Amino acid sequence: MSRGFFQSQQHIWGAVSAGILLVFFGCSTFFCFKRKLYACFRLPNQKGTLKAEQLMLKLFQLEQLQKATNNFSQDSLVGSGAFGNVYRGTFDREETLAIKKAHAESYISIEEFENEIRLLSKVKHRNLVSLVGFCQEAGLKGAKILVYEFVPNGSLLDYIMGRGGRSLTWRQRVTIAIGAAKGIAHLHEGIKPSIIHRDIKPSNILVGENFEAKVSDFGLVKSGPSGDQSHVSSQIKGTPGYLDPAYCSSLHLTSFTDVYSYGVILLQLVAARPVVEKSRGHPNFHIIDWARPSLERGTIDEIIDANLLMEQCNMEMMFKMGQLGLKCVAKVPKERPTMTQVWQELEAALFSAENVIFKQPSNGSLKLASLSSGSMGSRNHQRKQLDYSQSSVSIDGIRLQRFHMDIDRLSFGSANLRCLDAYSISIEDDSFDLTGTSEETTMSGNEEFRLTYDIS
Repeated sequence: MSRGFFQSQQHIWGAVSAGILLVFFGCSTFFCFKRKLYACFRLPNQKGTLKAEQLMLKLFQLEQLQKATNNFSQDSLVGSGAFGNVYRGTFDREETLAIKKAHAESYISIEEFENEIRLLSKVKHRNLVSLVGFCQEAGLKGAKILVYEFVPNGSLLDYIMGRGGRSLTWRQRVTIAIGAAKGIAHLHEGIKPSIIHRDIKPSNILVGENFEAKVSDFGLVKSGPSGDQSHVSSQIKGTPGYLDPAYCSSLHLTSFTDVYSYGVILLQLVAARPVVEKSRGHPNFHIIDWARPSLERGTIDEIIDANLLMEQCNMEMMFKMGQLGLKCVAKVPKERPTMTQVWQELEAALFSAENVIFKQPSNGSLKLASLSSGSMGSRNHQRKQLDYSQSSVSIDGIRLQRFHMDIDRLSFGSANLRCLDAYSISIEDDSFDLTGTSEETTMSGNEEFRLTYDIS
């Protein structure tokens, strides 16, 4: 009896233990399944792990953005790229914002999107496009949308390429160059950890209402290295033509990678030329190779944007920008200036710049020489002389002869020679022989100038 009793007790306890284990396993499975099920089917407009209030950003509902963009219509589309599309969104109170809707495959994980928002929320600078808010739907395939401030005057690329007849004065070009440099410098030095943009190009430099520069499109941003270190990137990202060759060959990503791209833009601001010229003679002629010989000779007129020759322009400032552009694209990254050094040098040059224009060719259709040797002659002797050799320029199919000026501090108000405002010189001879030579002398103050027309 006792033996049977003990056997029966063993069976009972075994059954109870098995039941407890089964219940425990079942409960664990249920809770795990419930968690996964909730994660997959939770409502799309929940905040997830991001706290918009803590980041000082606005959380947008997808319905709000659809309404603001007319359901992301083509009429609202203002730009597109490999990363996503950008739409103009109009909200209540007539507020306009830029809505960047990423492609479904743009983010590897939800964490990547959230980390980018955290990173961009720290970027606050007048020369950087500010992140206003975001919209995040559940799941990797759910909508991932960033909402930025809207910049009204398009991108720098529109002006470089002359789209819609757009052009910039020499001062606007310098102002935009300084602003863009300050924005990039803030990414490099004003944020901890620093940020390397990796895709600096004209289409990512927007032009504000007062023609201030605002660097945009941080889709390829990467937290920068600390100290004198560099990143080793397994995948090269950027835009051909603006990519740093040193980065491409070594895969070492530093802040000087952005400096190289910016240097290319400086050359484009001077010349208003595509980064790579695709012509019959030079199918892949990079702007650096094209501009370098002229800048090294000091002949800025050979490469300067023809639009600047039709208005008042400080040629020395443009020459300075071109020289600085070459410094930024030096082959060895550490020989390049930092972005802070770049904007400081540009600001110092602009501060000391005078309202001076040199109108030049060297084949000489118009020559103006000083007949006195007073203080202006002394200033001429001190000033670095530039060799101007290109005799003509074609604008809209019309061949225009350039003018060579040998006097100091001379500026034209227009292409019509309507004024030579620096010395109040007047040109009154309208009857000279186009096949011969005519000469006229005029006085201004204590200076006497002989104006010689030599047209052959």
